[in-house]
Amino acid sequence: MEAMQLSIETVARAQERLLEALEQMTLEEANTMPNPLIKSVTWLIWHTARELDYQISDLKGQTPLWLSANWTGRFGLALPDDTQDWQHSPEEAAKVVVSDRQLLIDYLSEAVKLTQTYLQDVSLESLDEVIDDNWTPAVTRGARLVSVIDDAVMHSGQAVYTRRLVIAK
Repeated sequence: MEAMQLSIETVARAQERLLEALEQMTLEEANTMPNPLIKSVTWLIWHTARELDYQISDLKGQTPLWLSANWTGRFGLALPDDTQDWQHSPEEAAKVVVSDRQLLIDYLSEAVKLTQTYLQDVSLESLDEVIDDNWTPAVTRGARLVSVIDDAVMHSGQAVYTRRLVIAK
């Protein structure tokens, strides 16, 4: 297996885990935050899709799917498009409620497809390229990819945990 194929497979596993958690819940349960500090499965899937979408779109130099494919309009959330979802307060996270399960599935699918296509095409030589020098140390393309994939994996595990908390009530 080639090096980038490992990352492609890791993203696929995160997607599987997120969707499995969603499939085992009613939509009402998926929209439930079991505790003010534990975000809903809906939020976790939405945020994971947005994180993949925004970070990979930035690496590709293109407008995120959230805007270019009108996911913002389809979701119709009471949040600004430039919401800093990784810093959401419990009140902001509670605004991520959907009435259509397929909407979450489709957005996550598009974001994963975008990510996997990018990973197939990215050259190993470009992974050391500095893409953001606002941090110390400066962020390379490879470090950004590791961060984004790690975030997806982390949130997929959180979705499983959240599902267990919500269903146990």
